[in-house]
Amino acid sequence: MLIPDKNAKYPNPLIPQLIFIKNDLTRDSISVGDYTYFDAGNSEISFEECVTHHYDFIGDNLIIGKFCAIASGIEFIMNGCNHRLASVTTYPFNIMGGQWADHAPKLTDLPYKGDTIIGNDVWFGQNVTVLPGVTIGNGSIIAANSVVTKDIPPYTVVGGNPARQIKKRFSDEVIQALEALAWWDWPIDTITKHLDVLTDSNLDLKKLTQLKNEVSHG
Repeated sequence: MLIPDKNAKYPNPLIPQLIFIKNDLTRDSISVGDYTYFDAGNSEISFEECVTHHYDFIGDNLIIGKFCAIASGIEFIMNGCNHRLASVTTYPFNIMGGQWADHAPKLTDLPYKGDTIIGNDVWFGQNVTVLPGVTIGNGSIIAANSVVTKDIPPYTVVGGNPARQIKKRFSDEVIQALEALAWWDWPIDTITKHLDVLTDSNLDLKKLTQLKNEVSHG
């Protein structure tokens, strides 16, 4: 069987709602790695429509790594959602037009959280909301219906509103080994060759060490 084409929009014709996101992007301010997919479910919404309040004049970016799985209902809220915090009122009078249009805030008046950065091999359940400026580490799992308000360490399971740590997926030693392994950066033929290990639920440090040594020595 052929390896799925990383440059195909629809990698599996049997699942038409599943797309490789990077092949459907039109905006330079959104960057997505190879093989990361979005499952739109029963809707016809595009991934870019799930990235809200994302205005070029703000200057923030959404950066997503490789091999992420993103379910339907995702929303990445970007920095354009923010209102003044230091003034008497947070109400955005300027967007209503008329005489109020002269009272637009300066960019320096608005909270700015920076880029939203998602690592590699992150799994998002359905209906997840990610707030501006969050960093989510490699291998993390975000439970359905969660609201992510702060950074998440690698290989951590979180859930809730606001999302809180449920557990670490592995021991600290295994997480460190997985970070060093960085399998998502291997050539796709190498990944395919070692899928038996990469998909093995009986994971331990010895297997990871053997795998790293094998890949390092070709």
